[in-house]
Amino acid sequence: MSKRKVCVVVASRANYGRIKSVLKAVRARNDLDLQIIASASALLYRFGKVVEVMEADGYAPHARVNVVLEGDTPSTMAKSTGIAITELATVFDLLKPDIVLTVADRYETLATAVAASYMNIAVAHTQGGELTGSIDESVRHAITKLAHLHFVATDQSRANVLQMGEAPDTVFMTGCPAIDAIADIDYRMSPEILVRSGGVGTDIDLGKPFLLVLQHPVTTEYEQTQAHIRATIGAISRLAMPTIWLWPNVDAGTDTISHELRSLRERAQPTWLRMHRNFAVEDYARLMNAAACIVGNSSSALREGAFLGTPAVNIGSRQANRERGPNVIDVPPDSDAIEAAIRCQLDHGRYPRSALFGDGLAGERIAEYLATVDLRTAQKAFHVYK
Repeated sequence: MSKRKVCVVVASRANYGRIKSVLKAVRARNDLDLQIIASASALLYRFGKVVEVMEADGYAPHARVNVVLEGDTPSTMAKSTGIAITELATVFDLLKPDIVLTVADRYETLATAVAASYMNIAVAHTQGGELTGSIDESVRHAITKLAHLHFVATDQSRANVLQMGEAPDTVFMTGCPAIDAIADIDYRMSPEILVRSGGVGTDIDLGKPFLLVLQHPVTTEYEQTQAHIRATIGAISRLAMPTIWLWPNVDAGTDTISHELRSLRERAQPTWLRMHRNFAVEDYARLMNAAACIVGNSSSALREGAFLGTPAVNIGSRQANRERGPNVIDVPPDSDAIEAAIRCQLDHGRYPRSALFGDGLAGERIAEYLATVDLRTAQKAFHVYK
């Protein structure tokens, strides 16, 4: 019996962190043949060149697909989506996968689903049914309607996918694979964590309280990007607490955030700041676990942060309506509100760990379904509940 070919598209650092355990589980099976495509910001130096981290972990891609247009606008983001559809279709034609697995809610994820579904390839989707803000909300639900298999992280997410007309026997509650990558690691740290990832700025004593900051642009509030990041910079600057700040993702508005961060470093030359483009998945988990507070608008503060019990301050609308544990305080993009929330979290300290988004076994569950589920014809039908 021939192996099922499972093609996974890795398009960003977050992408990789949320699919690494699935790559491991698929590769370990004798009835599945793993194919990997590295694309979009996963190939770009200024976003950490995650493909090099993948290769160091033993996951060399079968193909590399460059799709990101320079320009940092909603227009270039839309055009990059179009390029990704064209280029991925060519690669799918060469690799001929039986299933294409796509992750979450980014424009590359949408391009993957569009190309594969038009080519009558079964589409599997992780993290569908989650509710958030920004364009990610629309993209995630659009992918759900293109996908044939749904691997959801929570019971509420499963209910949301079913409400969208998906057949119950195609929606599987697996948990989020992002939790797998951090569930059983050794959380002890050494200064080499900061050295090996090539950051710049002040040496941070990881044995003392520090902030971990990651703020992405909100595509649907593109014109307000500068005001948003300046509010965060203002709050963090007043606190002047040792801070590790990660570079934003590739979404429209990223150049504005990057410019403001560079200006902060050059103008103020803060002695409390260290900046990094990227960390290995496990190292990022160690930093999240050790941080006194996670600040910004990354879903990792809500998802992995809940599992770790790390205090988090979530800024603005990017994660609006996403399920969250008790570790999160939500604030508007206002310096005073951000600073007050951080101080509140510092006073509170650690929270109990939460398995809201998974128990660390999602990758194995997903691989089992990929190997054994009945692959239907490409034609989907809206499931009507009576």
